[in-house]
Amino acid sequence: MGYAEVYGGLLQEIAEEADAIAMRYFRGDELRVDRKGDGTAVTQADRAVEEMARAKVAASGLPLDVLGEEMGGGDTKSASASGQARMIIDPIDGTEEFSRGIPTFGTLMGIESNGEIVAAMVSAPGLHSRWWAYRGEGSYRDGKRLHVSNVNSLGKAMVFTTGTGPSKNAHDQAKIRALLDAARNSRSFGGFWQHMLVAEGAIEVALDWTSKPWDLAPLGIMVEEAGGRSTNVRGERTIYTGQLISTNGEIHDEVLAILQRSK
Repeated sequence: MGYAEVYGGLLQEIAEEADAIAMRYFRGDELRVDRKGDGTAVTQADRAVEEMARAKVAASGLPLDVLGEEMGGGDTKSASASGQARMIIDPIDGTEEFSRGIPTFGTLMGIESNGEIVAAMVSAPGLHSRWWAYRGEGSYRDGKRLHVSNVNSLGKAMVFTTGTGPSKNAHDQAKIRALLDAARNSRSFGGFWQHMLVAEGAIEVALDWTSKPWDLAPLGIMVEEAGGRSTNVRGERTIYTGQLISTNGEIHDEVLAILQRSK
């Protein structure tokens, strides 16, 4: 039995209800934005989506732990110590955008088993799109199989990044600027969508620099199953070091070389 057969129904069910919850509040008068201890935004929609997802996991009968942005539930530094598979969920990735009426937000879900993400879904109702991937079974948007681009040099590539704002130190800002300067075109966008665009072949590079496991869990498998690569700056396949650099694979080593040598 493939991963799609095991987890697909649960992920789809959660995504459908998550979309409905999010759109009930999006651009609505009832939306309330609070600030967490780290200054990031949270709304009642974030909490409602995660509560719903946890309830559906519990009711599914599947042996899954849950790690979520709003309610915790496990180790955020490495794979689950219990050895049991777990769902990692960001109920609304892009809460800042969501709270400002910008449609580039989504529910992110990844199933981690034995330290590997084996199933993933990203649902973005504001963009009218849903992406999914299962290890060894391909990557899809709304049923269409995805494939990365074949651009073979950074000088011909389009690069999206999280930007070079004050949340990053001067050394990291310099690394990111060096990458942007080497590309043909660049945009500072960040979030899940840039990685989906790599998987779709619309851009060649996406970079997240200071993220949590729930921000990253479903993204790498989407890109890998579309033929690309996703690693941290050291070339390691992990969601636990804060970084995720996704490329079409053709230029991955070139991108890492710039990020590794920049002072």
